[in-house]
Amino acid sequence: MVSMLLVTSLTQAQERLISGIVTTFDSIALVDAEIENRSTKEIVYSDSLGRFQIMSEPGDKLRFKAQGFFNEKAKLEENTKYVAVNLRMKPGPKNREYAIGYATVSDRDKLNALSSMNNEDADFSQYSNIYDLIKGRFAGVQVKNGEIIIRGVNSINSSSAALIVVDGVPVDGSALNSIPPVQVKSINVIKDGSAAIYGARGGNGVVIIETRRGND
Repeated sequence: MVSMLLVTSLTQAQERLISGIVTTFDSIALVDAEIENRSTKEIVYSDSLGRFQIMSEPGDKLRFKAQGFFNEKAKLEENTKYVAVNLRMKPGPKNREYAIGYATVSDRDKLNALSSMNNEDADFSQYSNIYDLIKGRFAGVQVKNGEIIIRGVNSINSSSAALIVVDGVPVDGSALNSIPPVQVKSINVIKDGSAAIYGARGGNGVVIIETRRGND
């Protein structure tokens, strides 16, 4: 899911230096992503940590581009000083290969530890519920007592359930019962330490679900 954060602070309406970061799957930095100021035509590129800086004025629009990812735009308000953009990877395994081959993703281990499936790769409508879809399409992922288990059972006393995030919002596992598989656009399963961005709740892995909305 595309997400964007604009951090603001009172400033005068004049050209100033804007800082920011470009990521994908919330926690993976994108390297050499192109950031263009549409007003001045200035272009800069993100560094090895996904960070960038660019001169702008209030009302300017930034365009973000990276090989294998959907473009994104951000309009700068008068008091914007920091922009964080999370780009969505385009469907299909070829774009994952692009991201690694062009070194757009600096930590390929994180990307490889993330299992991804979208409705262009498979017919989600053949499954009666999301639990069966996840169990049938993601190797090593289990469903037990309504919980999704990614990293195995930890102990009898503590939960082994993965964190579930639907359209950017953490939800209880029971919420999946109300989402028909045909309405699912993509499912991403994070198995390793890159799930740490979600804090302790991501310790058992994370299932990220994006649903169809609008013109999808």
